[in-house]
Amino acid sequence: QVQLVESGGGMVQVGGSTRLSCLASGRIETFVMGWFRQAPGKEREFVAVISGTGGATDFADSVKGRFTIYRDDAKRTVYLGMNSLGSEDTAVYFCAAHPLGPYASVDAYTYWGQGTQVTVSS
Repeated sequence: QVQLVESGGGMVQVGGSTRLSCLASGRIETFVMGWFRQAPGKEREFVAVISGTGGATDFADSVKGRFTIYRDDAKRTVYLGMNSLGSEDTAVYFCAAHPLGPYASVDAYTYWGQGTQVTVSS
C-alpha cells in the first residue's frame, strides 16, 4: 500500500508558474506515476505521466509544451511543473501511481492522492 500526498497548489496569476509535488509513503521507483486534474463540473482528466525509469513522459495535448513532469525516487517524490498558466488550468490536481491499464485512464491507477487545488486568476 502506498499513500500519496500532493502539495504546492494555491492561487496563481494568469501567465504564471507553479510546481506541484507528490510525496509517496513508500518506494515508487518501479511505478509509473501520473498526474490528473478535475475542474468543477467536469470529469477527471489525464495531464501527464512518467515512466518508472523517468526516461519516458507523455502529456495531454492541452498542457504539452507548458507542463513538465519529473521524479526524484530517492525523495519518493514526483513533480509537475506548470508554466504559462491560464484560467483553463484551474482544477484540483491529483497524483496517481501504478496503472494496471492504459496510463491515461483514470480507472487504471491503483493509488491516488487526495488532490491539491490550483486556481489561476487574473
